[in-house]
Amino acid sequence: MQYTIRDATAEDMPSVLELIKELASFEKEANAVELTIDDLVRDGFGADKLFHCFVAENNSTIVGMALIYNRYSTWKGPIIHLEDLVVSETMRGTGLGTVLLNEVVKHCAKQGVKRISWEVLDWNEPAIAFYERKGAKVLRDWDVVHLDEKGIQNYLKNI
Repeated sequence: MQYTIRDATAEDMPSVLELIKELASFEKEANAVELTIDDLVRDGFGADKLFHCFVAENNSTIVGMALIYNRYSTWKGPIIHLEDLVVSETMRGTGLGTVLLNEVVKHCAKQGVKRISWEVLDWNEPAIAFYERKGAKVLRDWDVVHLDEKGIQNYLKNI
């Protein structure tokens, strides 16, 4: 199959949001997506750009995306966080995930980052196996910690 991988545009954000919702459904969190197209456009293409996004097209249809942003490691220096790499369910197993990950890694290498980090759910064995085949190290002894919006407000009430 032929894919075109390119930098996303603001006009791509409706398709990107659909892929985000597809991923949320796959991860059993279908109702968790609060983000809007306007949020994505503002945060990815506004004055204070918060992320970079690649999209994958097949026959002029967006069928995958990878969203990354800058972070900083106190041990390593500049790193990139891969927030999501999403391949539409109909395109899984076609090699598109590899093509998207290749683009992310090439971009990050050009940026001179020391590490690319991301999370994967512990039950998503196909994704874990995919990442390990690509040479990524899955750190099974670390837990992801989140303080959500409600948690932030509760925290602030108690200080």
